[in-house]
Amino acid sequence: QVQLVESGGALVQAGGSLRLSCAASGSIFSINVMGWYRQAPGKPRDLVASITSTGSTNYADSVKGRFTISRDNAKNTVYLQMNSLKPEDTAVYYCWAIVVLTTAPVNYQYWGQGTQVTVSS
Repeated sequence: QVQLVESGGALVQAGGSLRLSCAASGSIFSINVMGWYRQAPGKPRDLVASITSTGSTNYADSVKGRFTISRDNAKNTVYLQMNSLKPEDTAVYYCWAIVVLTTAPVNYQYWGQGTQVTVSS
């Protein structure tokens, strides 16, 4: 019913920058929250950043001051600008959204397929 398609993952050197994008499509009435999680090998999936429909943001302590999340509500798209990347930022980054469907007035959680970010030292 809802698809999240990510793009922008790549191999980058430490200190570099990347911009991830995630576009949501399908039977969307509204998107309450969009965000990014990441999962490194052997580690749990952790929240990186989130943003509400009104623009309130939340960041993991490890990325504050380096990453910026933003969204375009008209395009149902969320972005993650990642600056000053470190090797420990290496992970699969997953787009995440809490969506109200056109077919049912309840919240559903959706995930993207993931995009690999690798930061070399």
